[in-house]
Amino acid sequence: MSGKADGGGSARERLLDELSDVSRRYMASYALFNQAIADHLKLHPTDLQCLNLLGLEAGPVTTGRIAELTGLTTGSATRLVDRLEKAGYVVRERDAADRRRVLVATVPERMAEFGRLWDRLGPRWYMLFEELDASELALIIGHMRRTVDFTAGQVARLREGDI
Repeated sequence: MSGKADGGGSARERLLDELSDVSRRYMASYALFNQAIADHLKLHPTDLQCLNLLGLEAGPVTTGRIAELTGLTTGSATRLVDRLEKAGYVVRERDAADRRRVLVATVPERMAEFGRLWDRLGPRWYMLFEELDASELALIIGHMRRTVDFTAGQVARLREGDI
């Protein structure tokens, strides 16, 4: 039985219970924030996150790479690219090295709009970290990296029906 049910348990159990609650609120707040930004840009939340990920890539990518980045099937990734192309955020172009291959490239002007929105929201985000020292920031970065890896595995498990 967890410490939550009887108010007892070790300090670690109580902290893990609190972590569970806070994590759920954190994930919900992030999902709602993502939805608000997507609504503002008139995008689907998954499309918004795809744009976010494409902005981190070194250059144009294949639809297969988009499927890898998002955890979507290739068919779903193709439909996502269709929506982003229709919205003017990406274009499909032939790979100069292999004309049979199609790459998805972001449209710089539209990505700049995305960037300007973050420029208005970002400073308040960074204020959350002003009081933290380097070791605390490193702890958060490490946690976020582990969470990204863990979440990718969980997404794969869910998509494969391995739960």
